Amino acid sequence: MELNTKDLMDSIVKNISSIEHIKPKEIPDIELYMDQVTTLINSRLGTFRHFGNDKPLTKTMINNYAKNNLLPSPNRKKYSKDHILTLIFIYYFKNIVSINEIRKILDPVTKKFFGQKQDLQLEEIYQSVFSIKPDLQRALEHDIAEKLQLSQASVKKLKHIQSDDEEFLQAFTLICTLAIDIYMKKIIIEQLIDSVSDSFKK
Repeated sequence: MELNTKDLMDSIVKNISSIEHIKPKEIPDIELYMDQVTTLINSRLGTFRHFGNDKPLTKTMINNYAKNNLLPSPNRKKYSKDHILTLIFIYYFKNIVSINEIRKILDPVTKKFFGQKQDLQLEEIYQSVFSIKPDLQRALEHDIAEKLQLSQASVKKLKHIQSDDEEFLQAFTLICTLAIDIYMKKIIIEQLIDSVSDSFKK
């Protein structure tokens, strides 16, 4: 099967754009047992997982998050809406930064807003974060198109390239470009976390 990098990327970006985050109204206001929590999150976040049957969330993960102080302890083995919102934040962080860094960024949030009955609650912060998602998806489409053009232009500059290799090398260059971009953004995230954590401690 002939590789067409542009068509493949268009399909991937379209799939990503169809991914819906878990909305707070989908989370019951009553406390849930661990099995109910994993079922809720896995049913929504497991659709686009790359690693086959691997689940986004397991009982072991939840126990480890609590043991490592990423997640406040449950109330008599039951988890509140704020527990679930925190687990969703952890899900998005865990493939990018370390457990220690997740703790650094979540600690100020959970200490001030978790389970609090005040004007600004964790649910509102969660909604604010994910309200940006449509804009991020549009920016992603533009960014991928631009990186694809850069990759194609870069490969065309190669001397002695055979036509049979061109499409593969375009895909390879695009993968490298995306990986370098992720690497640089990861450094930004890590340094931001350190700065925020240091500021919170003062």
